[in-house]
Amino acid sequence: MKVHVEELRFSTEGEIDLVDITHEVEGVVKESGIKNGQVLVFVPGATGAIVTIEHESGLLEDFKRALRELVPKGKGYLHDRIDDNAHSHLRATLLGASECFPVIDGRLVRGTWQQIFFVELDVRPRHRRVIVQVMGE
Repeated sequence: MKVHVEELRFSTEGEIDLVDITHEVEGVVKESGIKNGQVLVFVPGATGAIVTIEHESGLLEDFKRALRELVPKGKGYLHDRIDDNAHSHLRATLLGASECFPVIDGRLVRGTWQQIFFVELDVRPRHRRVIVQVMGE
């Protein structure tokens, strides 16, 4: 089995910034030379997430609104006593730090309307990294 790892690095604009990383992940898969296996997309950090969603402006705004409604800011969370971003941590926990996709015939398998996004959930702009690990034969 072969393993190929790359890091994606980028900056975000702060709370609920959505960064489409689909093409970068597909590029890593292609560069890996792996024909059949899987690719893990992972964000190290407690206030970022990886999701799949259609890259359509209305849906992306709906997603942001849903996150704000599900886990609103300033609801008296205990963690806010430390750094006022408990809602960021809670949202990240609900969304998850990784997604895994099949690689078949050297290509990342995803639905036509299924793009891969990094979601910035922290309250301020950040420099982020995402680990892309392709494994297989």
